[in-house]
Amino acid sequence: MTPSQTPDPDPEPRETPGLEPGGGVPPGETPPAESGLSGTGPEDITYNPPKGWAKAPMALIIGVTLLIAAFFLVYAIILLL
Repeated sequence: MTPSQTPDPDPEPRETPGLEPGGGVPPGETPPAESGLSGTGPEDITYNPPKGWAKAPMALIIGVTLLIAAFFLVYAIILLL
């Protein structure tokens, strides 16, 4: 199929019922539906299942967070003395 024979998913404004001149929609009229990604097919999770967070990055984030919290705790204790 050549590009000129490919069907256009968008409606032709001159042939779409309910449109005013200029493409507007009168009050109470439902605008035409737009094409979207609904034709891309079902989501296949067998080859790319969601895994969540890996253990190493999560441990690194928790470690850095605890290190920063300990720093501020020691800093506060030093200021109180």
